[in-house]
Amino acid sequence: MGHRRYIALASAAVTCAAAAVAFGAPVSSRPTAPDRPAAVAGVDDDVHLNEIQTVGSHNSYKTMVSDKEEALRRQFIDGAADLMQYQHEPLGTQFQSRKVRQIELDVYLDQSGGLYSDPLLRSAAGVGPYDPAMNEPGIKVLHIQDVDYASTCLTFVDCLQQIKTWSDANPSHVPLAVLVELKDDPLDFPGFTFTAPEKWTAANIGSIDDEIHSVMGADDLLTPDDVRGSHATLDEAVTTDGWPTLGESRGKVMFMMDNGGGYRSDYLNGHPTLEDRVLFTNADPGDPDAAFIKRNDPFDASIPGLVQQGYVVRTRSDADTVEARDNNTGPRDAALASGAQWVSTDYEGPGLAVGFTTPYVVEIPGGTVARCNPVNGPPSCDSALLDTIYTPLAPPTTSTTTSTVVTTTTVATEPQAAGAVPVPGSAAYTG
Repeated sequence: MGHRRYIALASAAVTCAAAAVAFGAPVSSRPTAPDRPAAVAGVDDDVHLNEIQTVGSHNSYKTMVSDKEEALRRQFIDGAADLMQYQHEPLGTQFQSRKVRQIELDVYLDQSGGLYSDPLLRSAAGVGPYDPAMNEPGIKVLHIQDVDYASTCLTFVDCLQQIKTWSDANPSHVPLAVLVELKDDPLDFPGFTFTAPEKWTAANIGSIDDEIHSVMGADDLLTPDDVRGSHATLDEAVTTDGWPTLGESRGKVMFMMDNGGGYRSDYLNGHPTLEDRVLFTNADPGDPDAAFIKRNDPFDASIPGLVQQGYVVRTRSDADTVEARDNNTGPRDAALASGAQWVSTDYEGPGLAVGFTTPYVVEIPGGTVARCNPVNGPPSCDSALLDTIYTPLAPPTTSTTTSTVVTTTTVATEPQAAGAVPVPGSAAYTG
């Protein structure tokens, strides 16, 4: 759902109004992937990263606020709070045990630190001081300032370190894609004072790249320069030579910008085809920087054609808890059938619903971590060989209150895992 719609619904949720990063984590060398069996080596040579499909998670960092805060929020916005009633497990758990290979992080600038250290909802509910990490300078990760701020990784650097830790331990994974949404919209509701975010500008937008480079080395990343090669533009590269093979991109992380408009223009300033940039921008087909294209509507008829042309596409299977509450699998099935490389959801496995029960779940048909893309996957592709890093979770421990279901899980630490298997009881797929 659009940020401004959230603002309109959430601004009245609290009765008064306020972030930081440990910058410069050491960059370690990437472990070498183990020797691959001949069959996998064949897939690595024949299949390109845009010729597979995986599941992603939406607002992947998000967790629920405390029960006391949720109760207060519902006093003001009642059923509209349902739109924020979802949460995700830590990033490592999503990668290892939910078969997630694409995540989304919402980022807020906080150059001096402390801007988001005292969320208004938290203060009004009287649940005590927030994490001192929010006092340090650096980019923060949260959904909506003051009213829906809880995160499994409070800072961008913390999120990046979690991604790198899992990736280093599992160097044979298919590429991880990180969708980054830059946020700076104010909350405006008469009678209340909310935190005013710092604005992203052409002068400071490069700090996203700086923080990524502070954690990840060149060997960790797949960047626009890697894909463009000797071509004049990214668009020319992906629509002619195409994307790297799996063999060339296993174990790597790529970053995409969710935003368009001025955010994209500022990021392109001085880098018209993303030279020396880390993020792939959300462009239009034919633009010099076009490689990644966002199409949130899974019924968008343009998606299969974009995939065929060589672009990578992210779409969504559900939003605002609506499909999950109704067990409406139509959008999910359309998203999977579209060929979009990343199908994003808030329900990347069973048992993730908060405050209600549902059989709704989004997984790759057949239960594999990834599958050969239904639109452009080559005949030589074998879904079972694409990525087998998967450790099923033990049955979760849950505690239920009037407003929240909290699921406690443990991140698997084994660098190797058994092959992917179907999850019993999940709904049938048409995608």
